[in-house]
Amino acid sequence: MPEERRRILTQIGLFIATFVTTTLAGTEWVYGKSIWLGNFAWNDQYRWTDFVNGMYFSVPFLLILTVHEFGHYFTAMYHKIRSTLPYYIPFPPGIFLSPGTMGAVIRIKDRVRSNRQHFDIGIAGPLAGFVVAVAVIVYGFATLPPAEYVYQFHPEYEKFGLNYADSVYTRSYALKYTREQLELHKDELNLTDEQFEKAKEEPIGMDVQVGSTLLFEICKVFVADKSRIPNPHEMMHYPLLLAGFFALFFTSLNLLPIGQLDGGHILYGLFGWRTHRRIASVAFVLLLFYAGLGTVRIGTPKEGLPLVALSSLGIIVFYYLCFGALGGSRRDRGMYAVLMFAVQVLLTWVFPAVDGYPGWMLFAFVVGRFVGVPHPHSDIEQPLDTKRVILGWISLLVFILSFTPAPLRLEILGG
Repeated sequence: MPEERRRILTQIGLFIATFVTTTLAGTEWVYGKSIWLGNFAWNDQYRWTDFVNGMYFSVPFLLILTVHEFGHYFTAMYHKIRSTLPYYIPFPPGIFLSPGTMGAVIRIKDRVRSNRQHFDIGIAGPLAGFVVAVAVIVYGFATLPPAEYVYQFHPEYEKFGLNYADSVYTRSYALKYTREQLELHKDELNLTDEQFEKAKEEPIGMDVQVGSTLLFEICKVFVADKSRIPNPHEMMHYPLLLAGFFALFFTSLNLLPIGQLDGGHILYGLFGWRTHRRIASVAFVLLLFYAGLGTVRIGTPKEGLPLVALSSLGIIVFYYLCFGALGGSRRDRGMYAVLMFAVQVLLTWVFPAVDGYPGWMLFAFVVGRFVGVPHPHSDIEQPLDTKRVILGWISLLVFILSFTPAPLRLEILGG
C-alpha cells in the first residue's frame, strides 16, 4: 500500500507540475509574458492574472492529452490488463519552444498477449484525443475575434492597418523593433552599460511561425470573414487554436507507424510483424532523411570549411547511431549513414529550395535509441475483424489531418 500511495502522489505531483508549466507556457506563448526575465531573474511584473490567462491555453491542451491517455487506460481495463493512471511529463516553458510538457504516458503492468489487444489499446488514445481536439479547434475557428485583436499584443502594428503583414515580417523591421524594446526595457534587463550597447549594436530578434495542418486548412475554408484568420506569425496569440495545434502535433507523433508508438501498434495489428517491420523501417528512414535535409549544403560557407567538415562528421555519426535501431552490422550502418548524408547534400545542391526540418532529429534519435523501430511479437496473432480494420484506416486519416512537416519555424535575426 505505501508503494501504491507513493505512486499516486507522484502522479498527482507530476500533473500539478505539468499544469503549472503548461500554464506558464501559455502565458509566454499567447501574451508574451514570462515569469523569468532574459537573464533568469524573477519578473516582478508577472501577476496572478497573467497565470490565469495562461489557463486559456493549458486547460484545453491538457484536456486533450488527458482524454488521449484515458482512452488507453480504459481500453486496457476493458481487456483486463492492469495499467497505471497517466504520468504527465512537465517541461520548462521557453526552452526549445516548449508548450510546457512532453506529453503523458501510462505504464502497462501486465503482458499484452494478442495483436488485437495491442491494436485496441494503441488506437483508443489518438482517436479519443482527436475527437476533443477537433471540438476545440472548430470552436476556436468559430469564435475568432476581429482582425484588430492582434493589436493588443502588437500595438505597433496598428499604424500599418490590417495589411501590417506586408511591413512587419521583414528582417529590417524585426531588428529595428528589437532595438526599441531594448531601450524600453533597459532597467528590467539588469545589463551593464557595455552589455547594453553591444546588444543594441548587434540586436538579436526572433521570428516564430506556427505551422498548419490539413485540419486547420479545412477549418479556414468555413471562416466567413477571412480577415479574422490568424497569420502564421500570430497564431500563438490564439490560445484555443494553439492548444489544438500542439495537441494535433502530439497526436501525429504518436501515430507514426514506428515501433511501439500508437501508430506502430495499429500497423502491427493491421498487417502483422513482418510488414510492420518493413513499413516502420521505411518510415523511420524517411523521417531521418527529411530531418537532416539541408543541414549541410554545397557552397562557400560563412562558417568556414573546418566547421562545416566537423558538422558533416557529426551528422554522419548521428545517422550511424540512429541506424542502430534497424539492426545490421556496423559496416552497414556506417555505409547507410554516409549514403544518406551524400544524397541529402546532392539533393539540396540540385534543388536549392529544398529544405527539411531539423526539429525531427531529436525525435528520430529518441525513437531509434529508446523506443525502437520493430514491434515485439505477440503471443497470439490473428487477423483483425472488419470494424477494427475500418478504425485502423480512420487512424491513418487522423494522422493525415494532424501531421505537419514543420510544426514551428524559428528564425534568429542577428544584427
